[in-house]
Amino acid sequence: MIKSIVVAASENNAIGKNNQLLWHLPNDLKFLKNKTWGLPVLMGRKSFESLGNKPLKGRINIVISSSKFFKADGIVVVNSFRDADFFSKSNDYNEMMILGGAHVYEQIMNDCENIYLTRVHHVFEDADTFFPNLDEKKWKQVWNEDHTADEKHAYDYSFQHWVRK
Repeated sequence: MIKSIVVAASENNAIGKNNQLLWHLPNDLKFLKNKTWGLPVLMGRKSFESLGNKPLKGRINIVISSSKFFKADGIVVVNSFRDADFFSKSNDYNEMMILGGAHVYEQIMNDCENIYLTRVHHVFEDADTFFPNLDEKKWKQVWNEDHTADEKHAYDYSFQHWVRK
């Protein structure tokens, strides 16, 4: 099964503060939707909670939690990456999209083949959550599309696709 990370991270790899995103980029939300539509999406419990405890529509939402008591409507709760992998394979999916957060990214990074990264061209000094550094000895950027800030997007940003070497 192909495992792909989808993440938006700033120049200093910041991805959030107080369990919330640091920016609002409507085109990034469209990018996320287009990359993940119809596929299983795996996220940690805190990431799911940051969505208002509502599953993303049009996707099977898999939430990994160490709590055996965590439940929510419209999601599949698993206790391990192995269980998420088993669920996705058992339902004939050939790709699982990993949506975070930081702890999930750290644990699964070595098992992923793709990273779809929205690079936000700004440094957020007050962030408290970060994406792991991309080791360019292990990852190769194969696509980049730059966008400039406008009335709906406060920061310049780039859509990028990285593949494991």
